[in-house]
Amino acid sequence: MRLAGKLFLTCAVTGSSPMPDHPNFPFRPDHVAAEALAAAQAGAAIIHLHVRDRETGDPSQALDDYREVVGLIRAKNDDVILNVTTGPGCTWMQSDDDPAVCGPGTLMFTAQRRLEHILDLKPDMCTLDICTMQLWGGVAINLDPMITTMGHMIQDAGVLPEIECFEAGDFVFADDLMAKGAIPKNAPFTFVLGTKYGLPATTEAMLYARNQIPRDTPFTGFGVSRHSFPMAAQSVLLGGNVRVGFEDTIYLRRGRLAADNADLVRWGVEMVERMGGDIASAGETRAMLGLKQ
Repeated sequence: MRLAGKLFLTCAVTGSSPMPDHPNFPFRPDHVAAEALAAAQAGAAIIHLHVRDRETGDPSQALDDYREVVGLIRAKNDDVILNVTTGPGCTWMQSDDDPAVCGPGTLMFTAQRRLEHILDLKPDMCTLDICTMQLWGGVAINLDPMITTMGHMIQDAGVLPEIECFEAGDFVFADDLMAKGAIPKNAPFTFVLGTKYGLPATTEAMLYARNQIPRDTPFTGFGVSRHSFPMAAQSVLLGGNVRVGFEDTIYLRRGRLAADNADLVRWGVEMVERMGGDIASAGETRAMLGLKQ
């Protein structure tokens, strides 16, 4: 399939999974911000942000950590689009003793708590995970009442949600949410491929996903781990956009570590150009997504 217009590139700089064995993996706020700025310089129009504890590297949900990272980025670059996670707070782990009771590792928040940093910082965008599925040894729970509430709160804050779909039923859920105004009709979609119990990282799965969303809706398809660049290429071929970054993989290819997030961005840019496409600037991406310039 031919390429249509310019593509935007997202860099997910740190994520919330256990830290991989990489000497330059960012977790301190200053390092996360520096990686984001370098990724933007290398060609990323959108930076997807999580935050981590500055001492341990564990995932953080602290408002002050979000404020610090966003502030450090905005002090040096007010053009790049910031897409901040709302994922933490939907994980339920089953107790070994009583299946009706949650076990260690459970992290369930109210809608207000999950969106605390979004309502405070009002970034350009935020992710909205709409899956309910087995994930990371537990269950990610994102039921209709919670997501409907979050969707309205995000829109009321003037933030554009990016709809993250992990498995086939998510697209039916997205249709219902859109029909009742809980997510806007111009919301972009992201397809997460390659999680163990979600959509597989295959051509067929990405084609299926693309065919479930409204025509001409911007989408990004990406694969986790070794599937990162193959699925990035598949997204391009199907008319989508590209996501790379240490949240998804620390490798450029098998056996070759990326030096940093910017290294992954440069590979992504080169891949798109070799396929005959062009990478959109942050300003062009803002126009594509209907964001403020």
